[in-house]
Amino acid sequence: MNDAADAIRAGKPVILPTDTVYGLCSSAYSGVATQKLYELKGRDPRQPCALIAADMEMLFECLPELRGRAGVIARALLPGPYTLILPNPARRYRWLTGDNPHTIGVRVPHLPEAADRILSLIGCVVATSANLPGGREPRRVEEIPPEILAGVAAVVDAGELPGTPSTIIDFTGAEPRVVREGAGSAAEAIDRVSAALA
Repeated sequence: MNDAADAIRAGKPVILPTDTVYGLCSSAYSGVATQKLYELKGRDPRQPCALIAADMEMLFECLPELRGRAGVIARALLPGPYTLILPNPARRYRWLTGDNPHTIGVRVPHLPEAADRILSLIGCVVATSANLPGGREPRRVEEIPPEILAGVAAVVDAGELPGTPSTIIDFTGAEPRVVREGAGSAAEAIDRVSAALA
């Protein structure tokens, strides 16, 4: 775990277990580190990646503009198996927002113990599933493509994970838009947000 934390601080990509699948992670604070992650995965830099925060306090420290409606939405659904696309008026972390720096995807997952301890040391990371574009999201380290494993500085193995990626919901428009149905119920999430905003 210390090796993984040190690698992230040094701007190197690592493999961490999440509450859903294994993630390819790097420092969210560095555009260079994020670029290395994109290159290793073969990800189009115009595509966004999610910001994963250790806890809600860290999320609001990283994105202090998450007040008002966006803050209510985040508190209603996080921590949990959701990636929320929220407004990013200060255009923070432009290296991970893809084509649209005015929005940002955020997660505060219930992490396995090892990953939780690492994030508690780091604060937040940029993360994407540890697969090649179009490939299956890995539930086990053995399912991660060898070319990705060869390019990371550390791997934290937590055994088999649930394997279903997070549910992605875009809350930047007038109505919520479900981008991907995943580990959490989108309908339940939208109901919870509606109740919190009422």
